[in-house]
Amino acid sequence: MVSATWLPDPAQRLAAQYADAGVKHVWVDASGGRSIVEEMPGQLNGYRVAENWRNAGFRGCWVFALGTNDTANVFVGSNVGRMARIGEMMSAAHGEPVMWVNAQTALNSGPWSEANMQMWNSDLVRACAAYPNMRVFNWAGMVQPSWHLSDGIHYTSAGYAIRASAIARALATAFPLDGGHSKGCIVN
Repeated sequence: MVSATWLPDPAQRLAAQYADAGVKHVWVDASGGRSIVEEMPGQLNGYRVAENWRNAGFRGCWVFALGTNDTANVFVGSNVGRMARIGEMMSAAHGEPVMWVNAQTALNSGPWSEANMQMWNSDLVRACAAYPNMRVFNWAGMVQPSWHLSDGIHYTSAGYAIRASAIARALATAFPLDGGHSKGCIVN
């Protein structure tokens, strides 16, 4: 959603979509393979990125699009469960508004299976009860099979363009510019 390789038109990228939705200051740090807990070589995990942003002065609405790799890591035996991962990211937001993008794949088995993503998504909804500042954008409810690459996890350029636009619209619905917030946990 941020790469010129996948989205050559800057107007389709996430930052431009946020601006179109009324977001005045955009901070984006997107990286493939990112998890909340585990770190790939040369990459910070999601929690450390958020803590660094907070320490650098970020205050505002957070959008977390994490969970796909986290639920796979739990499946293969991580000792940090799904709810603990969600709680860790929510602690990094320090009570500020959070919209979490839920997870979806087109895989029938393995660590990144859709069944695992559905467990993650259920845990996100359960977490809303503990975090009144949290909303969950139901990306999984709208994604189409044709938006996926053959790996069943990542998206085509068209899929990324739709995802960026949908996330920005969902953010405007979850936390409108008038300072209010949507009712309920799920944003469609």
